[in-house]
Amino acid sequence: MNRRTALIFYILSIYVVIQFIWWGVQLVDLNNQIYTESTEVRQRFTMIVGEGAVFLLLLIVGIWQIHRSIRKDLNLSKRQKNFLLSVTHELKTPLAANKLYIQTVTKRKLSKEQSDELLQKAIDENTRLEQMIDNILNASRLENQALEPVMEDFDAMLLFRQMQTRFTDISGESLIELEIEDGLQMHADRIMVESIVGNLVENALKYAGKNEKITIYAYSKDGQVVFGVKDLGPGIPKEEKTEIFKKFYRSQNEDTRSQKGTGLGLFIVSRLVFLQNGTVQCLDNKPKGTDFQITL
Repeated sequence: MNRRTALIFYILSIYVVIQFIWWGVQLVDLNNQIYTESTEVRQRFTMIVGEGAVFLLLLIVGIWQIHRSIRKDLNLSKRQKNFLLSVTHELKTPLAANKLYIQTVTKRKLSKEQSDELLQKAIDENTRLEQMIDNILNASRLENQALEPVMEDFDAMLLFRQMQTRFTDISGESLIELEIEDGLQMHADRIMVESIVGNLVENALKYAGKNEKITIYAYSKDGQVVFGVKDLGPGIPKEEKTEIFKKFYRSQNEDTRSQKGTGLGLFIVSRLVFLQNGTVQCLDNKPKGTDFQITL
């Protein structure tokens, strides 16, 4: 629904409510003019006024619910528009970079070290592009309920060490620390857990700030596994913590919006956790930063 349609709806709703109240006033005034001691007249008048009041109440409740739905649709439409603008830019950036790297290698006489460096950069850009496309496809599958978890037992330390190595290779810096309980076994969908933690680490690398440490942790508690990613960045405002898991949502903070992103990462995280009957929370880290904690 666009803004013009919403405006027309609000005008008509206000008119109907005012007109209905006016009819009620006229009915009461008319009753006073023809008022008699007749019990039957009083009963019929009370019945009409009572039914009218119930109808008016239902009308107002219905309009309020439609109003909430309109606001939700308008916000979603705005986020979708921002998503399309953002993803178009983000898809073009690695493609343009890869084209430049390959052209440089093919058209210039470079040493083997220089060629290898440019080709590695092209591979890194291609990996980023693949991850972005995977997120878009996963978001679509989750919306269409086309993903089902495949539960299995696996070594938490082994999985998170592999992820630590992968992100260290991509970023070129050793910013990721592990705090994993010794011998911890997880019973979950391994690919989903990898996607959950991967999206959280990518967010932390983008928004936590340069050279800020990022921690992947996992431990058992009361028969459940608690794991997550925490950073020492600026954190997330309290009023946004219920919004960040919505599809296409991006923080209103200008420092955050200046970073590349599609607004799909945390949406995917929340849905993948839900599919495994888990919960996800956005907590404050101490002394500063954000702690995304998942319980399965």
